[in-house]
Amino acid sequence: MDIPRGKEVARRRTIKRIAYIIVAVAVLGGGTVFALRLKPASPEVDGSTLWPGEVKRGPMIRDVRGLGRLTPEEIVWIPAAADSRVDSIEHRAGDKVSANDVILRLSNPGMELAAHDAEWKWKQAQATLADLKVKLESGKLDQRATLADLESQYNQAKLTADRDLELTRLGLKSELETKLTVAQADSLSKRLALQKQRLAINDDSIKAQIEEQQVAVDSARAQYELKQKQEDELAMRAGVDGVVQEVDVEVGQRVTPGLILAKVANPHKLKAELNIPETQMKDIAINQPAEIDTRNGIVPAHVIRIYPAAQNGTVIVDCKLDGPLPPGSRPELSVDGTIQLERLADVVQIGRPVFGQPNSTVGLFKIAPDGRSATHVNVKFGAASVNTIQVLSGLKVGDWAILSDMSQWDSQQRIRLSPQPAMPVGGQ
Repeated sequence: MDIPRGKEVARRRTIKRIAYIIVAVAVLGGGTVFALRLKPASPEVDGSTLWPGEVKRGPMIRDVRGLGRLTPEEIVWIPAAADSRVDSIEHRAGDKVSANDVILRLSNPGMELAAHDAEWKWKQAQATLADLKVKLESGKLDQRATLADLESQYNQAKLTADRDLELTRLGLKSELETKLTVAQADSLSKRLALQKQRLAINDDSIKAQIEEQQVAVDSARAQYELKQKQEDELAMRAGVDGVVQEVDVEVGQRVTPGLILAKVANPHKLKAELNIPETQMKDIAINQPAEIDTRNGIVPAHVIRIYPAAQNGTVIVDCKLDGPLPPGSRPELSVDGTIQLERLADVVQIGRPVFGQPNSTVGLFKIAPDGRSATHVNVKFGAASVNTIQVLSGLKVGDWAILSDMSQWDSQQRIRLSPQPAMPVGGQ
């Protein structure tokens, strides 16, 4: 038969339940407090995707880099000289030409007619000059004939006067008749002197008239040569040995004076036009050494020109190539240029981080010697180059730091790396 339990048993059971509840509450509360006091776990970052860099000491070359293109040192622009029409195109872009080769032929009937008219006027002036010379020479011969006749008359009159004077002295001729013959001889002498003077003056007059007409001939010739040159310019020649870069017109097109028809350049004389960010221009100077990467070889160069104005945040810097061009180099080829600013003898340096700017302080993650974690540190930078930057404080020689973009972890003081980044363990 069943024996009923007393009140003592029920009381003990209640005390046990209360004790269990108190212990459970105490354990749960202690665990909560302990959990609240724990620091959050460091985030884990894939180290294989990071770009680490080692702090080193040694010489550092400061340089700046810019993208650009190869352009001809000299470009011959071929403009239209007059209102005309394109008759034919002898060479297209890419054709090799010599200086005297015709690239385009233009036509202008008005210019051709003006050239023929100028040629006719020149020939007419030449004929007028020839006719004038004949007339002047004929007149001069007439005056010389008159002079010869006067000389003959004077000689006869002089002989007659001398004879009559002798006869008069002998008393064989009257003194009056002798005076008449002497007076006639004197008159012819004066006429002869005047004729000689007139002939001398006539020579000067002939010379002046011929020179005047010669000026008219020269003027007509100059006009003809000008019109002929303008007509010849309708055949547009290259002007230099090189390659046709552009032909900007088509057959039948009408062109106006000054319109650029074509461009010719020497493909073997190229320079590099680099676009340098305006924030990096303050230390660039003429004659600084440079290297131009054509993607098919690196060519030494030096700075020859710095453009005064900036466009779209960049400044154009021209570099003359000092070495032979690699095969395949041509105008408008994209290149990558590096200009050397200075050489620092002994500095603490590291590879340039993504956000590393000269003379600034940047937060980097310094990698622990075991390569399993990294700690956030502030690093002060100095002078910068394209790939390296000077470290003034925050890191020491032999330290490794993460150079890739870690902006999403800037709020973390420490991160775990798994797997380890590509660096020797222990910094070796």
